[in-house]
Amino acid sequence: MQSHEIDYQIVGHDLQMVEITLDPGETVVAEAGMMTYMEDDIEFAARLGDGSESGFMSKLFSMGKRMLTGESVFLTHFSNHGKVRRTVAFAAPFPGAVIPLNLAELGGEVICQKDAFLAAALGTGIDVVFQKRLGTGFFGGEGFILERLQGDGMAFVHAGGTVVRKDLAGGTLRLDTGCLVAFSAGIDYDITLAGGLKSMFFGGEGMFLATLTGTGSAWIQSLPFSRLADRVVDAAITGGRLPMGDAG
Repeated sequence: MQSHEIDYQIVGHDLQMVEITLDPGETVVAEAGMMTYMEDDIEFAARLGDGSESGFMSKLFSMGKRMLTGESVFLTHFSNHGKVRRTVAFAAPFPGAVIPLNLAELGGEVICQKDAFLAAALGTGIDVVFQKRLGTGFFGGEGFILERLQGDGMAFVHAGGTVVRKDLAGGTLRLDTGCLVAFSAGIDYDITLAGGLKSMFFGGEGMFLATLTGTGSAWIQSLPFSRLADRVVDAAITGGRLPMGDAG
């Protein structure tokens, strides 16, 4: 299924959102709860699947995988039913950046971490995939579950902090397992030990690193949400004080 051709604009710097402009009859598909605002004539509906599936059984199979992985069963379809161009905007649920992905220029496929998907043009296949390697699944930061985006249109994912794109041409890139946001077709994803025992336990970089090998592109986030959440919890535990009126 050929994807709808949508226009977009990334708004903001540190707390970004994406404005998508739809021609009459065009549709964009998004994760539930990501919409920020929409103009007149845009209507939305929660549906099973992304709209690229053919047949009820395909939709049912996709729904089953999303249920098993804890993802929302429904995706929200936003369509322009008017006669002029209209805009709908989406934002991530935590501070960070929105990454536009032109799937046609990236080999037709991008794998991203669980919960990174934000929105995509109708016709984009949005599927849940499972890691085949046990080591990658257990120690890869996102477990066995990743998301696959397939098609020839625009898709958008979100990440925490600053995002860097790295283009590989047959080499290997090592990074913190939680910092990987997405990678294109042609990249092999694996997990390796961080180093010797002393480095693993006292180096502060964790016991495992993600390794990307091959030819393609990868997107890296500077501040994974899990790291931010851990720091907030630590600060609340070590620095929290009860109000004087609650003492005793």
